[in-house]
Amino acid sequence: MNLAEGVQLVSLILLSVMMLGAALGVVLFESIVYSAFTLGAVFISIAGLYILLNADFVSAAQILIYVGAVNVLILFAIMLVNKTEDFKPLPRRWIRKVSTAFVSLALFTLLATMVLQTNWPVDVALAPPASSVETIGIHFFTDYLLPFELASILLLMALVGAVVLARRETIIGEETAIVGEEPAPVLELPERPKEPVA
Repeated sequence: MNLAEGVQLVSLILLSVMMLGAALGVVLFESIVYSAFTLGAVFISIAGLYILLNADFVSAAQILIYVGAVNVLILFAIMLVNKTEDFKPLPRRWIRKVSTAFVSLALFTLLATMVLQTNWPVDVALAPPASSVETIGIHFFTDYLLPFELASILLLMALVGAVVLARRETIIGEETAIVGEEPAPVLELPERPKEPVA
């Protein structure tokens, strides 16, 4: 084992431990804010595993979309709602905990058995693949240009439709416009009396 393989193995172990620990934190933390932060740690460690697999585009998409958009959206939703509610203790709660632990352990055992019993052939003669970003870009603008443009037009139509639905009440003449209500008074601050300049 050379230095590069050793660094890759140590990185794989560290990222896997980080991902499993953060996933346990998502489930076990009582505070939902801490759970959301540890979910971000799970996403970041998965992005690191993608980097180890030479999937740089998927890793960047993982960080930009899941960490930068989905996780931040979850945190905003949690902090904006900010509803404190006292949870009542459930009767026979231990039955739910034991059944959940049993199902999780069974699923983990099934996945571990599958990983250990599968033959993973490794061909060391293969050259490392080129950058996936360059390959995906070439495919997007040659082989899959029409579906790529159709998807962008579809997303644009969905965005315009969302704006129209959100602003429908303010459009005058629509059937859904609010009729008969007085407009809300504009709040103005009283003017400060001007003092004469000496």
